[in-house]
Amino acid sequence: MSRARIAFIPSLFAIALVVLLPLTTFTQTTRDKYVISAKAGGVNAVTGPATMRQRGDSEWQQLTIKEDLEAGDVVRTGHDGRVEMLLNPGSYLRIGENSEFELSDNSLQNLELRLVRGTAIVEATGFDGAELLINITTPHTRMAIVRKGLYRVSVVPGDATELIVRKGRVMLDGSHTKVDGGNKVVFSNTSFSVAKLRDADKKNLDNLEAWSKERAKTVAQANRAVNRRDMILAMAGFNGDWGRFGYRSSGLWMFNVRYGCYTFMPFYAGWGSPYGSSYDSSIYGGCCGQSYGRRYGYNPNVGGYPPTTTATGSTPQGSPTTGTQPSSPRYEPREPRGETRNEPRIEPRYEPRTEPRYEPRTEPRYEPRAEPRYEPPAEPRYEPRAEPREVRPPEPNP
Repeated sequence: MSRARIAFIPSLFAIALVVLLPLTTFTQTTRDKYVISAKAGGVNAVTGPATMRQRGDSEWQQLTIKEDLEAGDVVRTGHDGRVEMLLNPGSYLRIGENSEFELSDNSLQNLELRLVRGTAIVEATGFDGAELLINITTPHTRMAIVRKGLYRVSVVPGDATELIVRKGRVMLDGSHTKVDGGNKVVFSNTSFSVAKLRDADKKNLDNLEAWSKERAKTVAQANRAVNRRDMILAMAGFNGDWGRFGYRSSGLWMFNVRYGCYTFMPFYAGWGSPYGSSYDSSIYGGCCGQSYGRRYGYNPNVGGYPPTTTATGSTPQGSPTTGTQPSSPRYEPREPRGETRNEPRIEPRYEPRTEPRYEPRTEPRYEPRAEPRYEPPAEPRYEPRAEPREVRPPEPNP
């Protein structure tokens, strides 16, 4: 080998190192390919100008989809800016342009956000009768979303807050008023009024409504696009504690790298968005017929929720009774037998069933039935009847 070629090899290695180093750094700063999470506050989509201010900080910085908001963080959008943030698993917050909100509490047990100005839409998935708790405060009121559905909250000019419940149920704080779907509530500083939605409120949808519907379709497609390999790797790398999920937990967040966003992964199959899209992949139902929750430590139980207990082993106060939250011991994640957590299980080789060889049934040979020979009946032989002999009485003697 010539000296020129020998001298060229170190140079080529140095060039490759310079090229690959930025790529490695970029990969480490992005979200992992297979991520399972149950936290609220993850920024899932950003369009247009949007900034954030961390708790205790006075400076505003650019908001990106890599941010995970903590309690006390504030988000602000500019003209034509929109942001989607994850709430409890299965629920999404989407705010429109010229809006501002604060994530007051990011815990799943007492999730709360404060809308300072602008408009926000909440999409809450779930099954019929599922209990949710998403607290929202504005300058004029405090409310709690307790059922799956579609909600729009606007802090409008003129010192008022407007709530539109298209589907679902909201409980108003203080008055304990229950507002079901198809109603509109306007709050002032001292009072509120409830009215049925008009046709104009149902049909006249703005850009935020259209964007929210499109995002709902996208995240549902990301759920259906999760394949078997993605699910196995994500569940094998999940280091969370199944027992810490409260009775309101209905699933987890899973990051889909092909769509570049988190999607909702319910514990059971059969979930859908209030917009109409379906979530076909699930942890217990799996995809491709696999049950991943049971395989990696989650044991399904009555009501479709993971088991949960307090530190003393008792059921948390205020939790539902049998049928909603079973009173069972806390489950700890376990390793599958004969394999490591990050190593997928080798599936058994499929052998098709050997069908029995078909043998046609042998039909019995047809033999015509022999008819009996006709024998005419024998005529009885004629015997002439014997005439009775006449007996004459004896003659008398003379």
